[in-house]
Amino acid sequence: MSSTASFSMIGGAGRRMRVGQWHPAPAKAAHNAPPLVILAGIGMNIEMLEPLACLLPERHIIGFDMPGIGQSPDPVFPYTIPQIAITLAAMLDQMKIDQVDLMGISWGGAVAQQFAFQHRARTGKLVLASTSAGGTMIPGNPSLLSHLLDPREYSAPKSLRRNLAMFYNGGGTERVSLNAATAPSVIGWTYQLTAFAGWSSAPFLPLLSVPVMIMADEDDHLIPVANGQLLHTLIPGAAIAISRGGGHLFMLSDPDRFTARLRNFLDD
Repeated sequence: MSSTASFSMIGGAGRRMRVGQWHPAPAKAAHNAPPLVILAGIGMNIEMLEPLACLLPERHIIGFDMPGIGQSPDPVFPYTIPQIAITLAAMLDQMKIDQVDLMGISWGGAVAQQFAFQHRARTGKLVLASTSAGGTMIPGNPSLLSHLLDPREYSAPKSLRRNLAMFYNGGGTERVSLNAATAPSVIGWTYQLTAFAGWSSAPFLPLLSVPVMIMADEDDHLIPVANGQLLHTLIPGAAIAISRGGGHLFMLSDPDRFTARLRNFLDD
């Protein structure tokens, strides 16, 4: 399925990344709503966000291909989660956007947490889906986690969809379409893994002062639901919504139900 987003390359803080935008001027925009930045999971290119973006026509939606993912160029050096948060802020400056709502999915949830901590004044609301606090993560299915460690399994087209199906569905009874998935580079996948491996949000989560919604699925075998419950415990005033049957990417296996909950939180 072709994407309805418009794409461009934007530079900031020494990096260039591909940016996708849906509904930059919504016909029926939510009242005073800032753009919604969606930060996707490891190896996920912008086009995979299409089902969610199409169900939120009242929102300006922004997605990024991380370095070495999708059509963004490979990173020259390894990076950290805080550095990527700085890069996103610089890119929003280039786009002349002062404030955003943030939704982080899996790996993208780490960047979303870090951005909300580093750039509080620029963060409206924060949604954390299928994600964890990093270093304090309660591990998931060992057989799934072991498949993350060899980037060649994802950069080779022949094995890409087989591995993504196992990884992205992650225990759900409903399936996620992988037609829009493109292979990340070996460097892109490796640097995403290493950035997450050395990161933890546990020390600063009690300091977050933005409205937060945590969304998790009971059948997520990659990042067990206990991680969402831990985030709920650590973040003051956070709300939590737990679904069942969707697996790791439950927001894509049942986008209608997910976006209904998301809209209720963002528009409240």
